[in-house]
Amino acid sequence: MKTEQLMNEIREANLSYLMLAQNMVRQDRDAAVYRLGVCEDVANVLDQLSPAQLVRMAASNLLLFRFRFDDSLIVDMLSDYGSGKLMAGSHAAVLMAAQPAAGLAS
Repeated sequence: MKTEQLMNEIREANLSYLMLAQNMVRQDRDAAVYRLGVCEDVANVLDQLSPAQLVRMAASNLLLFRFRFDDSLIVDMLSDYGSGKLMAGSHAAVLMAAQPAAGLAS
């Protein structure tokens, strides 16, 4: 994959994520804070961004979102779809909820 194509895909992913995050915050702030793993300050910023600001933020060549599961146990639980562990996803959600919310400058 060429660098320019990769950068375009990162910008597209950023814009999709920002639009989704903003919509989630506006629909149900408490659920959005939990599901996005962000603090209340970040939720407030997302809520107030104009469309032009979303586009400018998305233009970054860095991913604006990150995986919340740095723990290999959580990755194993989330990726273990076929082994009959019905509660693995719920258990992973509980573990992720216990992690501190991300701030603006993590």
